[in-house]
Amino acid sequence: MTCPCGLPVPYADCCGRYHAGPLHLQAPDAEALMRSRYSAFVNGLPDYLLATWHASTRPATLEPDPPGLRWLGLDVRRHASQDADHATVEFVARSKLGGRAQRLHETSRFVREEGRWFYLDGEF
Repeated sequence: MTCPCGLPVPYADCCGRYHAGPLHLQAPDAEALMRSRYSAFVNGLPDYLLATWHASTRPATLEPDPPGLRWLGLDVRRHASQDADHATVEFVARSKLGGRAQRLHETSRFVREEGRWFYLDGEF
């Protein structure tokens, strides 16, 4: 199965390795973490989403996706490093709910602490 993040790689060799296994929670850069978080939304992995969300902005819980929501694809527009521990990723995530197409266009901020990348927040 190809990875939901859009890279032409099997899920197990792409985002799946960050969701479970020896590289669990160890995405090597902000773009890989963002892609793995998108794949976690597609696969319904709220524990992974919370674990990769920075403690300063992380919600206590996540609402489940609305029934019938289908994730359709991810387009990473830009990945920029501000320094070794701060980066941004601009992306568009497409979904469909109740026959209506939706787009989430966000520029997300990421921070690395003690060698691990975390999602901090985003601007729509």
